[in-house]
Amino acid sequence: MTETRSAILETLAEEPRSGEALADDLDVSRAAIWKQIEALREQGFEIESGDDGYALVDVPEYGGDAIQFGLDAPFDVEFHDTAGSTNEVARDRAADGAENLVIVAEEQTGGKGRLDREWASPAGGIWLSILVRPDRPPATIPLFTLAAAVAVTSAAREAGVDAGIKWPNDVLVADDQGGAERKLAGVLTEMEGEADRVEWLVVGMGINANLDAAELPERATSLRNELGDDVNRRLFVQRILETFDELRTDPDRILEAWRADALTLGREVRVETASGETVVGTAIDVEHPGTLVVESEDGRKRIHAGDCEHLRPA
Repeated sequence: MTETRSAILETLAEEPRSGEALADDLDVSRAAIWKQIEALREQGFEIESGDDGYALVDVPEYGGDAIQFGLDAPFDVEFHDTAGSTNEVARDRAADGAENLVIVAEEQTGGKGRLDREWASPAGGIWLSILVRPDRPPATIPLFTLAAAVAVTSAAREAGVDAGIKWPNDVLVADDQGGAERKLAGVLTEMEGEADRVEWLVVGMGINANLDAAELPERATSLRNELGDDVNRRLFVQRILETFDELRTDPDRILEAWRADALTLGREVRVETASGETVVGTAIDVEHPGTLVVESEDGRKRIHAGDCEHLRPA
């Protein structure tokens, strides 16, 4: 969002303002104000003209400027009607030197999850990637994956969905009767850097938001399914970005927040590790920077990366 456009919205959110007054306030021409007002209207902002000047009546449900309006986090938002994947676009922007940028798409045609699994990404979901350049060594980057899972879970709970996290970053919902857990969201993190520093980090998130059951893979759910109604995706994304921003500036809080939202801890699990080992036992903790600790028959195992399955009680 341009600075002029942002300033216009902030002003009109407080009170109606004439074009002349806006031009004086922002030190631009009245023609420039009219041009920005028309651009906002084209994006779905409802701005009326009356005796008191321009008045902001309503904000669109979704879109780049809509998400950025009122966002309490230092991100620029780039919106696409369609993208192959938001992570791919974010990687391209990283190559151009961008940072603190959020790529959002209405739909993805080539979305991927962990282990290169296909992720269905139709219109109505929330598909986004955050591009940051953390001044941290690569070994600590798993913390940012955990932070993203916490941010999604927190937003889901605020919306009324009792979600939790399966290690390391799947957001699930289980029914009150202890039935099968259903996947609501996932996180895919990619980075580039050297041994001692991260050049850039892309944290991709896929959330099944306003989608019907017929649009979902087996054993998946959506916010619409759980709530029986649509969520406001603009507000949902804002809460994700604000929580992620708070956590990335205070990494010591991330593990504590993740443990509070975890479904995995205390559960019997089977983990296929990145090295090909299968570990079965009780998940007892997550240690810095995201290592799962499992108590198995062969002793205590620390797993840095792998595919975790929750086992049902015997």
